[in-house]
Order: sequence, then structure tokens, then C-alpha cells
Amino acid sequence: LRVVGHPEWADGLIRRRVLRNIGFALPLLAVLSNLPQLAIRPELAVLLTRVFTSAGVVFIFMALIGILRTWEDIYSSSHRGQVRSIKGYVELACILLWLICAILVLSVMMDRSPLLMLSGLGALSAVLLLVFKDTLLSLVASTQMSNYDMLRLGDWIEMPQAGADGFVIDMALHTVKVQNWDKTVTTIPTYKLFSESFRNWRQMFESGGRRIKRTLRIDASTVRFLDETEIADLRRYALIRDYLDGKQVELEETNRQLGELTAVPANRRRLTNIGTFRAYAKAYIERHPEIHKGMLMIVRMMEPQSEGIPVEVYCFTNNTAWVEYERIQGDIFDHLLAILPEFWLRLYQAPAGSDLSRLQNITRNQQ
Repeated sequence: LRVVGHPEWADGLIRRRVLRNIGFALPLLAVLSNLPQLAIRPELAVLLTRVFTSAGVVFIFMALIGILRTWEDIYSSSHRGQVRSIKGYVELACILLWLICAILVLSVMMDRSPLLMLSGLGALSAVLLLVFKDTLLSLVASTQMSNYDMLRLGDWIEMPQAGADGFVIDMALHTVKVQNWDKTVTTIPTYKLFSESFRNWRQMFESGGRRIKRTLRIDASTVRFLDETEIADLRRYALIRDYLDGKQVELEETNRQLGELTAVPANRRRLTNIGTFRAYAKAYIERHPEIHKGMLMIVRMMEPQSEGIPVEVYCFTNNTAWVEYERIQGDIFDHLLAILPEFWLRLYQAPAGSDLSRLQNITRNQQ
């Protein structure tokens, strides 16, 4: 095999002890061929023939299983084997080979036809179904998941009911192993992955975009209208210059139609600092070089709550790696948090111990 250019097969056959098992079977065949020439009693000759034949069958089937395992090893090391596992099918084939081997050994030792042994298994079908229930369920689940491409090696999956959150590192016939983020390993029965729901993050990696969905909670007491001086001051920022110009024209047209009603400030349409900040945040993520331009980008104001007014930033990074994703997300929110005071806004923050102490000191001084 090394000479013809298949060293991986040569190494695999040696590692899986295929050649050793064949080497054990060949001497048994030589003994069986020369057994009639030995001067022993017929009863002993028959017994030795059955024992040596059974042993030879076992070694031959062990060699066949070793060949299957070698093929599995070679396939797993290939590029295709990195994402699609055949371990479940190989394990099923090994179970069938061991079943055939057991039938042949029993038929040889009992001097009965293998077909007769198989017919006897029909009466035990209910027992066999009970014994191989998990195997049959796992076989159906493995086949369906493979046909529908539901799971591959290397997929990041979440299955809270099984305590799994990490990458698939092994797919066998009966179990799937998931390495969690804390480096622990969760073993999940294969049929559970088919019968119960789980989240697969593979499509996120293949799409090339990873979602950012985070909110800034604005202190409601800082939300107000902007006057002309403040609007002129905000024109320094190139990101919202076009927005301010367009809004100014729109507001002037609306207020012109209102006529004399604009004498009352409440009747006039005016810019707010929180609305202008949302426009700035939207323009900032749109021009960010590490934000995916082909996916949804939105900055929206959520329902006001007792913890402030949530302003949600919703977009996708163009890098799906976790470390890079967190860096990009951190850079965006670092900037937005730092720019808030420029819009005369303040982030909501629950009072801490130092805040309460300072308030108490102020109260004492006033007294």
C-alpha cells in the first residue's frame, strides 16, 4: 500500500490490527486442513473443527471491522470528514457484522444452518426491538439529520434542556458530544436532537454577519427640545449635517402651514436631542467599516421604562469571530456612550451607595 501511494491505509490497517487478525486466522485454516490427518478420536476432531472454525470466523470479522474503522479514520481526516461524520453509520455496520458473526459462530458450534438460526430470531423480534430500541431510534435520527443537514461537526449549538452550549466535537450513532464554552463536554442522545428543538448557529457564520442588539438607557429627565444655537452647534458633526439640513427644511415647511398656531411653542414641530442622537447613531453604524452593509441596520427607541428610555442599536458585524465581534461591539458603544453629553443627554444609572451618601451630606449642609 505504501508503494502504490496509500500510506494512510497501511498505517490505518496496522493501527486497527487488521493484519494481525488476518495473521491469526490463516494458521487456523492451516490447522483445519491438516486436522483429518491427525490420529485423534472422531468426537475430539469434530469439537476441534468447530472451535477452530468459530475462532477463524471471529478473527475474519474482526479484520472486516478493522477495515471499516480504518476507512472511517481516513474519511474523518479529509476535508469533507471535518463537517460530515460517518461514525454513526460505521458503528451500525459494526453492530450488524457482530450480529452476523454471532449467528455464524452459534450455527457452527451447534451444527445448525445459519438460516435456521435466523428463522429462530423471528420469534424473538419483540425482545430484539426492546434491546435495540435506542439503536433504531438513533439510526432514524442520524439518517434524518444527515438528509436535512441539521447538524455537522464543528457546529455551534445551544440546547438549554440538555445543558449544551458549544461546538459539536463528535457524532456517533447513539450520542453527540458538545464541548461547552467552559471546556466541559455534554453528551446528548442522538434521537433527542431530532425529537427536541435546539439552536444551530451555523447559518450565522455562513451568512458573514453577527448581530448586535444592545440598548442604551437614557435618563428621561434629560430629554428636551433643541434651540437654534444648539442645532447650529451640532452642525459641526459631519455625520448628521445632512440630517439636520433635511429636518430643518421639513420642520420649516410644516410650521409654515400651521400659520399663527406656531406662536405657541407647543404647536411647533421642533428637533429633540434624543431624536438627533438616534440619527447620529444610525449614521455612525452605517459608515462604520466593520458593520455589514447588506443586513438590517436600525436605531430605535423602545417603550420608556422606570429604568430610563431604551435606545436600541440593531445591526450586524461583518466578522463573526467571537473576539472580533466583541471588540467591534465594544468600540461602537464606547463611542456612543462618550458622545451622549454632546447631545445634552445622560445615561440612566441607578443610585449607588456613594450617590446616597453624597445626597445625605447635601441634605445635612442645607439643614
